[in-house]
Amino acid sequence: MNRLVLASNNAGKLKEFQRLFAPLAIELIPQGQLGVPEAEEPHCTFIENALLKARHAAAATGLPALADDSGICVPALGGAPGVYSARYAGEPKSDQRNNDKLLAELASHADRRAFYYAVLVLVRHADDPRPLIAEGRLDGRILEQARGDGGFGYDPLFLIPALGKTAAELSPAEKNPISHRGLALANLLAKLTEDEA
Repeated sequence: MNRLVLASNNAGKLKEFQRLFAPLAIELIPQGQLGVPEAEEPHCTFIENALLKARHAAAATGLPALADDSGICVPALGGAPGVYSARYAGEPKSDQRNNDKLLAELASHADRRAFYYAVLVLVRHADDPRPLIAEGRLDGRILEQARGDGGFGYDPLFLIPALGKTAAELSPAEKNPISHRGLALANLLAKLTEDEA
């Protein structure tokens, strides 16, 4: 498997995945380059949405497909924004409005624990009966003010206590191995290697 279609048109995710896949000699092609529109994400779980997106991209291109569904979960808000992280403040998508809404929702809460969660699904073809599924989680807390200029999404608000930095203050070299996507990818690659053995 040397070519994969990425079932996303999110520029931030694409950059992150390209960095993560670069050492593997696997060409990652964003679905938009192949004329594939984004799939709907109607489900209330990360895994169902990721599987739907992977099958959609594989069916449209005839290539193996990789999809992720990820977001930030805040226990004090019942797990929100969760699968709605990208559109938490509604349409059109806006990281700034999403961050502002999260801060407003947490204003009266002392518990500011949060975690980034990612599910990756790889299908070899659209009807693959054995999709490879991997998860990753990064724990942290939500700050009251944004810090850092890197990353995307909720990264400027997401403090990683062990490092004393927000995800937006980390370089890609620092972030990739510990990010929810980086951890999910490591898990996925281990499964892929085992599957091909």
